[in-house]
Amino acid sequence: MDRVIVAAFPGQGSQTPGFLAPWLEIDGARERLDRYSEAAGVDLVAAGTEWDAEAIRDTKIAQPLIVAASLLSWWQLTEAERASFSGVAGHSVGEIAALVAAGVISDDDGMRLVGARGRAMADAAALADTGMSAVVGGKEDQVLDAIGSADLSPANYNGAGQIVAAGARDGLTALGENAPRGARVIPLQVAGAFHTSYMAPAADALQTAVAAISSVADPVLRLWTNSDGSQTTRGAHALELIVRQVQNPVRWDLCMTAFADAGLTGLVEFTPAGALVGLAKRGLRGTPAVALKTPDDLAAARDLLAGTDN
Repeated sequence: MDRVIVAAFPGQGSQTPGFLAPWLEIDGARERLDRYSEAAGVDLVAAGTEWDAEAIRDTKIAQPLIVAASLLSWWQLTEAERASFSGVAGHSVGEIAALVAAGVISDDDGMRLVGARGRAMADAAALADTGMSAVVGGKEDQVLDAIGSADLSPANYNGAGQIVAAGARDGLTALGENAPRGARVIPLQVAGAFHTSYMAPAADALQTAVAAISSVADPVLRLWTNSDGSQTTRGAHALELIVRQVQNPVRWDLCMTAFADAGLTGLVEFTPAGALVGLAKRGLRGTPAVALKTPDDLAAARDLLAGTDN
């Protein structure tokens, strides 16, 4: 049987204070991160090693920090190991790391793009008092009804019984006080209603950033999109979807369905890992998955790629 292993890149909220420290012990890692810092306009070394949870929750910090971490861990694999993945996908901002991994854009262009994305979305979020809450459990139709009744939008369909609602704070409070039957409502530590119409003001700045990318290639690995879980084979189209993505729902549920339909046999989530592996354990039961949290986890990722995992 052919092996189908997906490289998955996490989204905002997966960062924790100091999580980059062990990666910076690798030769060349600090120099790479310095380069990414210049491209993104953020001191990523300080953000990933010294700053507290509140500081790295800031959208314009969190987004480049997460993508930089994912790329830092991606490049620790050899060229042959990277090429052995069957495809790539990223959750929300993680799609930018996926574009780099698929060869659509360079890592420096990816960091410039995510820096612009983070700033534009932070500016959009500052225009209204909004946020996001995860709704875990319950029946999907009832969850969606409750989200709509609170005048909120479903921003992330994460699969495995989790939908993220986004919108005005008073609506999120109302949803929390009237949770759908069998569901829990968990406020998320993010600064705005991402992937909703509240992010429309960010679109122009993001389009400008995309237009500034001079070298765009078609993906060399299968590239699944958050828009509907489909594969895109054109780099230019993938970048169009990145612009649309900020004000439309993330369909990670459809991505996981597509992985399964492709015959998924393994998944590696890159740094800061954990959330997508957690969803896979519930939504893709029995599929071997590695959360690449520190350099110590590289061995497990290599074993999975080599087919020697236990």
